[in-house]
Amino acid sequence: MRACLSVLVGVAVLVSASPTAARNIVLSNDDGLTANVKALYDALKAAGHDVIVAVPCSQQSGMGAAMKFLRPLGPLTADCLNGAAKTGDPGAGPMTRPGLGPDFHYVDGTPVMAMLYGIDVVAQSRWGRAPDLVLSGPNIGQNAGNIVISSGTVSNAQWAMVRGIPAIALSAGEKTSSGPDLVNGQAVQVAVRSLELLRQLEGKAGNTGMLLPPGVGLNVNFPDQVEKAKWRMTRIGSFVRYDVRFVSDLAKAMGQSVPAGQPPLPGMVIGLSNKLPAKTEARDEAAVVQTDITVSVMQIGYDAPPSAKKMAARLLKPMTDN
Repeated sequence: MRACLSVLVGVAVLVSASPTAARNIVLSNDDGLTANVKALYDALKAAGHDVIVAVPCSQQSGMGAAMKFLRPLGPLTADCLNGAAKTGDPGAGPMTRPGLGPDFHYVDGTPVMAMLYGIDVVAQSRWGRAPDLVLSGPNIGQNAGNIVISSGTVSNAQWAMVRGIPAIALSAGEKTSSGPDLVNGQAVQVAVRSLELLRQLEGKAGNTGMLLPPGVGLNVNFPDQVEKAKWRMTRIGSFVRYDVRFVSDLAKAMGQSVPAGQPPLPGMVIGLSNKLPAKTEARDEAAVVQTDITVSVMQIGYDAPPSAKKMAARLLKPMTDN
């Protein structure tokens, strides 16, 4: 506890020494109420920002951009993660956990649903407009390489970008995992470095005040040892950091014993890949995130670069020449 308190003091000193312009920020994630979210919220508030937290009720990693359309969210049938809300509370609303205050909200749905609740409902109620910035994360676990396709953390940023809102996806190491007390010294260090990034963007905002160009977002990954890590520009490449597979017998794949007569139950498994990055992939985010803080630039959706468009157009000639 003393170590965590000393880091928190460090955050306060760092923030007071390097003030940033106050922004209206929606902070979301795909993990629910965690130490990462609480630490970043505290750091942002200490820096003078107005912050709305809107996160899923439960752990929703791997849900990507999934949404439940035209389905009313009834009262909770189970408690939210870390006591954010209790059974019987509404399907979305302010967190009822004591001590959090009115800035914290939950949604019994997917990550994007929670983020949009923050933008479309809470932000409109508080500010009468969209936020200046959406921060998604910091995630418990890095979103690097091809896993970003399934990431709720990254999908939150993508949806904010579609709305014309500057957005940054933040992901940290597994050591930022959260207990019910929402205290984690590593999470506080990630929050400190996240503020460092915001101050840099703020210093370059100029007269427009825009933190990022329209249609552009950032995917940021922190290594396990974040305190002295260097910032590196990278790209979202194809290096396989996680081995994701569908198996016909989930229990067997996980090394679990199965009662006699029970039929195999299929499912998905995920683990760290044992493949090494090729030399040509040295700048791939997934390859360097083990030591550095990686910053990869994202565009909206799946639009291809001009060179790829020209190649596809040649393949489709003369079919599309009309």
